[in-house]
Amino acid sequence: MFKLNIFLILVLIACALGVVTAQHTVRNLFMTLEKEKEIEQKLEVEWGRLQLEQSTLIMHGRIERIATEHLNMKVPTASSIQIVSINTAENEMNAERVRP
Repeated sequence: MFKLNIFLILVLIACALGVVTAQHTVRNLFMTLEKEKEIEQKLEVEWGRLQLEQSTLIMHGRIERIATEHLNMKVPTASSIQIVSINTAENEMNAERVRP
């Protein structure tokens, strides 16, 4: 009977150590999860900021102003604009290939 009691005490101690180890592991994993959630939230905020910045940078008026001021570009006159359709361009290329 004494040996059985000692065996049960050892099993009890092993189970208690298992519970303590499991709780410690769970706490560490929970802390890691919370840190990752914070990182996720910071990345979400940064993503939103970058999207806003991108939409600001690609605004038509801004691009036109930079082209005019820094690159000395200007809008061509209506008489100097040529519109080429895809079919017309393909036909001209085919015609050039046929000519020897």
